[in-house]
Amino acid sequence: MLASYDIALGSAPEGHKQREGDGRTPEGRYLLDWRSNDSDYYRAIHISYPDAEDRRNARVAGVNPGGRIMIHGLPNGLGEIGRDHAKGDWTNGCIAVSNAELDEIWELTPLGTPIEILP
Repeated sequence: MLASYDIALGSAPEGHKQREGDGRTPEGRYLLDWRSNDSDYYRAIHISYPDAEDRRNARVAGVNPGGRIMIHGLPNGLGEIGRDHAKGDWTNGCIAVSNAELDEIWELTPLGTPIEILP
């Protein structure tokens, strides 16, 4: 482990993401597969959800698995909140960290870095 961060998760943080809009954050092993400097949040790094199993489970359940799950900073213009953002879960299924923490993660993780999201 290189570092540890206080995070905010989806608005319904317990349990693995099942479908778009459920407010859950995926659990399991994924990759950090692309980045964006042009987002509603201060920087964003995409998590490779949904994988083949997630898509299969969603298909069987007849739902859209969702996507665009990111590790991101704070909403643009609200960076002054800093680490206080982690006092509650407020994302739509993403993992939020402070802007300073995201800068550190950005520098430490090249594309293809594995991530394991545990309950």
